[in-house]
Amino acid sequence: MRVGLVCPYTWDVPGGVQQHVSDLAEALMELGHEVSVLTPCDSATDLPGHIVPAGRAVPVPYNGSVARLAFGLRAANRVRRWIRDGGFDVLHVHEPAAPSLSLLACWVADGPIVATFHTCNPRSRAMAASAGMLQTALEKVNGSIAVSEAARKTMVEHLGGDAVLIPNGVWVRRYAHADPLPGWPGPGGALGFLGRMDEPRKGLGVLVDAFNELGRRRPGLRLLIAGPGDAAQVRARIDADLRDRVTILGRVSDADKVRLYHSVDLFCAPNLGGESFGIILTEAMAAGATVLASDIPAFRQVLRDGTAGTLFPVGDAHALAQQAEKLLDDPGRRAELSRAARRAVRAYDWPAVAADVVRVYEAVVPAGVGGLVGARTER
Repeated sequence: MRVGLVCPYTWDVPGGVQQHVSDLAEALMELGHEVSVLTPCDSATDLPGHIVPAGRAVPVPYNGSVARLAFGLRAANRVRRWIRDGGFDVLHVHEPAAPSLSLLACWVADGPIVATFHTCNPRSRAMAASAGMLQTALEKVNGSIAVSEAARKTMVEHLGGDAVLIPNGVWVRRYAHADPLPGWPGPGGALGFLGRMDEPRKGLGVLVDAFNELGRRRPGLRLLIAGPGDAAQVRARIDADLRDRVTILGRVSDADKVRLYHSVDLFCAPNLGGESFGIILTEAMAAGATVLASDIPAFRQVLRDGTAGTLFPVGDAHALAQQAEKLLDDPGRRAELSRAARRAVRAYDWPAVAADVVRVYEAVVPAGVGGLVGARTER
């Protein structure tokens, strides 16, 4: 079938939803479907042929963070034109509650619509304040998907209805094998972090505090950090006599991201909350990394209550340091957790996840009928 995917967040700035949409598009194409993706993006950006730019996004405070969204009459006209020309059998919008392209697509489209909800925020003031306006769009949705139980709960509490649970996917085969980065992990042990350094809820400050404690007891221990943000601010939090043992890569390529997971003895995810799933965990698990993560509901679910990785209390740097030390001193336990992680992550492999998504499409598209989605000509 022909599928139109709508991403609400700009393609120019990496993020979990953008990665999900990109990977889903690729998985659907591998299954033989035709796919077009509409997304906010600068028209000068070099894009694959199936990605259609809908113009630049603007930064907007949304759900405790800053989202880069596209809205307004010009964006609506681009959405309408893309739908009109696409001849889609089904329109699949992501995060339709965000004031961006997905919401506009629901308003202007007629035909089968599937919506995926990613946000986990039980106290979302933005969603609560706009619930009435959103209903005029969401009542046109024929099938709803949530990427986690936390995301489903957020949707139900703020918008009503229900959703089938289909998790984020990961390309297991792409993470399974890679050479470590040069010189890593080293004989003294290595901790790793991947995420936005300047976003407090990602918890890098907790990991740095744990490293400051643990590094004094373990002279060879090193810390490898990757992700966008201000490296100088991070270094300022590290004890002066430990800074030469910390490497900050900044934003990395997809290839080096895979290599990072293979470069550390422990991959640490000290997130403080607000995560609906935990894609970094599934990536690390696919690489066979030993995962040490905060005990937030989304991470507990992915790590199967601690059987596929170790959990520590949220925000507790001392507990993180203690758990890390135990694992660094027990290579047998690390190997056991690595094997468990590789087994558990198979449930999130994109071919299986995409097949579940297609079953939702088939449930909302009349059998034997194509090209059903059209754009309304009036507003």
